[in-house]
Amino acid sequence: MAERGSMVGDITDGLRRSPLARLLALGMLVVALLVPIGWISDLISERAEHRSAAERDIAAIRGGAQTLVGPALLVPYEHHWTDTDGNGRSIDKHTTQLLTVLPRALRIQARVDTDVRARGIFSLAVYRSQLEISGSFEMPDVVALAVDPQTIDWRHSQLAVGLTDARAIRNAAVLRWDGAETALQPGAGLLDVCSGIHAVVAQPFAAAAPAFALTLTVDGTGGLFFTPAGQETLVSVESNWPSPSFQGSWSPERPEGSAAAFPAVWTIPQLARDQTQAWTSQSSTTIEHLEKLCFGVNLVDPVDAHRMASRSVKYAELFIVMTFTVVWLIEVLTGQRVHPIQYLLIGCALCVFFLLELSLAEHIGFTLAYVLASGAVVGLVAYYSAVILRGWRRAAGVVATVASLYCYLYILLTNEDDALLFGSIGVFVALATTMLLTRHIDWYAAGVRAPAGLPPDDREGAA
Repeated sequence: MAERGSMVGDITDGLRRSPLARLLALGMLVVALLVPIGWISDLISERAEHRSAAERDIAAIRGGAQTLVGPALLVPYEHHWTDTDGNGRSIDKHTTQLLTVLPRALRIQARVDTDVRARGIFSLAVYRSQLEISGSFEMPDVVALAVDPQTIDWRHSQLAVGLTDARAIRNAAVLRWDGAETALQPGAGLLDVCSGIHAVVAQPFAAAAPAFALTLTVDGTGGLFFTPAGQETLVSVESNWPSPSFQGSWSPERPEGSAAAFPAVWTIPQLARDQTQAWTSQSSTTIEHLEKLCFGVNLVDPVDAHRMASRSVKYAELFIVMTFTVVWLIEVLTGQRVHPIQYLLIGCALCVFFLLELSLAEHIGFTLAYVLASGAVVGLVAYYSAVILRGWRRAAGVVATVASLYCYLYILLTNEDDALLFGSIGVFVALATTMLLTRHIDWYAAGVRAPAGLPPDDREGAA
């Protein structure tokens, strides 16, 4: 029995000292730590949904992201055609259809004053924008559009402007059409959009090139977008928001040598938008084609804490593997043993970083939260490593690795376009460093107990 117990002890001791066995054990620990990493990832998604719900509540009061569609002149006309009944007799039929005309010239000047509204711990950029909209129309060639001029009902023509959320209009706007003022009515009228405003402009082409102008004060959240409705469209936006994100089919122009975000100016000719100036209900062209060409600015936080946290947790496995590798290399190179439970505690500390990062970022912003969370975890791992490795000199490698990983991760998060490049270089450097440090290790002899009674030189030969 004593011999059997001694054999079991030797096998257990051999497994404990075997580098391969320890690597397998560390691999199992890494797999086990994937469970809390998955929980943290789910928590980030849940918190992001809470933030989205808070933003929707704010948007319900202040209006959401606004898109200005048009303006467009809508003219009803009678479309006549001949059909046959079941007996082969000809029947004259007619229906009311629409002639849609876009402006010859369109000028929009927008002044966007921003603020931040909070719902609980979550906040969202809100704005109040004053829009100066002006331009002119010219008479379309209705014959070329297969419209009989005699069937056009000019008296019920409408100038309509589409707006994503017309409830957010904050002024009693008045349309000036060819010098005369006309009250604007709620609803998009004949324009095929969800909401907006319109005004009846009887006899719109009494003048050769009727001009129009109106001023709208509109609230919104997130973004403000426009459509290139004019044959020549000029849009100018000024704002106090420090970090705008310009979106859409066109980028704004910049004054030469200027790095300022505002004013942003778009100049869009008709040839760039692939849209006719006038069309009828029988045409395949619709106002939806114009909506798809929208452009504008998003007034959002450039550093989304939940998106950053979601991206950072994807590197959790890399953090754990590289930190475990360094501790394992110190074991191999110095002979100091670290228990699997101690590895597990270090791994848990690395996981807690992502919780700290998320919870702090919701209150103080991502950058400061990242610094505080990474500093706390590096300090904890440094102290614990110095204790289990019996000295700060041995722990220095672990501390340097963890600190470097956090610096490296921050570079990846703030340089999203170059993340793949930096990531590939980082993995290569880590692999090269490991190969360099272990190039002289005899893996067959590493961890094998030398026979008792032999001098050091003879022990090496025996192994």
